[in-house]
Amino acid sequence: TSLRLGARATEAALKASPELGQAGVVAFATHGLLSREIAGLDEPGLVLTPPAQASALDDGVLTASEAAALDLSADWVILSACNTAAADGSPGADSLSGLARAFLYAGARALLVSHWRVYDEATAALTVQTLAIHRANPRLTKAQALQRAMRAVRTGRGADGKPLPGWRAEWAHPAYWAPFVLIAAEG
Repeated sequence: TSLRLGARATEAALKASPELGQAGVVAFATHGLLSREIAGLDEPGLVLTPPAQASALDDGVLTASEAAALDLSADWVILSACNTAAADGSPGADSLSGLARAFLYAGARALLVSHWRVYDEATAALTVQTLAIHRANPRLTKAQALQRAMRAVRTGRGADGKPLPGWRAEWAHPAYWAPFVLIAAEG
């Protein structure tokens, strides 16, 4: 019920949001950064709208450590961005990014995250289809909803058989739908 776009999509607004802790679905559609992808960033993060004046509270990047400090109870956290589950590539590094793990620490029960760079339009279709399929079929697991959404993106046909709006034939290639995985907290 709360949507923050453009100038309203800041770290400060996110951290101060009274709705965040009660939200059933928290979705970010932005750019994901790997640790050390930009100078001075030693942990992964999500790019948000930068403030006019950067501060410790809001520098325009929600880092993994900041995400871990959020108080969530969401059934789904969707990190619709590049590399949100990707390891940082360091020898011996964990295979799950600190960013994805941070949202689990914050209280998310399930994450929809990506292992590599994603395509905006196909990603939007995949995330919308996943949620719509799960809402229409609550007996499905989140993983089954994601599987059906992947099929819709591959074939251009929604679960109801109707054409997927904006679908393009290249979406059949795994590069468009395969980066996403569902990660669920134990218990």
